[in-house]
Amino acid sequence: MRHIILDTETTGLSVKDGHRIIEIGALEMVNYALTGQKLHLYINPEREIDEGAQAVHGIASEFLQDKPVFREIADQFLTFIDEDVLVIHNGPFDVGFLNAELENCQKPVLSDERVTDTLTLARQKFPGAQASLDALCRRFQIDNSHRDLHGALIDADLLAGVFVELQGGKQPGLALQDETEKHADAGQPSLHDNDDLSGFKITDRPVRPARIFAVPAEEEAAHNALLDRMRDPIWRQTLSKNG
Repeated sequence: MRHIILDTETTGLSVKDGHRIIEIGALEMVNYALTGQKLHLYINPEREIDEGAQAVHGIASEFLQDKPVFREIADQFLTFIDEDVLVIHNGPFDVGFLNAELENCQKPVLSDERVTDTLTLARQKFPGAQASLDALCRRFQIDNSHRDLHGALIDADLLAGVFVELQGGKQPGLALQDETEKHADAGQPSLHDNDDLSGFKITDRPVRPARIFAVPAEEEAAHNALLDRMRDPIWRQTLSKNG
């Protein structure tokens, strides 16, 4: 299964105010393991960056002057993400910006159905707890000491670790019992009290003949001599009852 772990940085907080995307970071994950394939793009937003936003990500407008505009990288972006699931922290924010950019250059927009929002997953799994990316890194002991400022690729890399932990850890779905052992008898009903055993298959096994162990005469005589010295021994009571 292929996931795209995705993050963006923008010129400001609201797409409705005309803010634009300035950075995209995307990592390919297959079967919950990063493959090393990535997409990292800086984008000229064709507008100034709010001071508050720059304080968060540290990207200045001057740095972006020679970078491509979004319409020049749109196809590269769409090719990389293909039709796979997008894993995003606070999905509505990033998807809102991405779809505004895609609409501006007449490209197909992203549907909500293909987005897994880790912010929602975290709030469902840990109700009432902090669910920011930094808080989740602390919870799952993921080292984020290099995250002095927000950055799309850095945040996507941290998010990849958080996403795996939210799915159950390094090997999602790993049971404590070996699945091979657990399902070794798959297809056969288990036995419980009062079960109808009509469908239970009994494995054919060879029947071992009974083995007779004869008691030597001297051992039998010694045993009887011992019983003669006992008062009403239980062994002889049993013999008399059984004839």
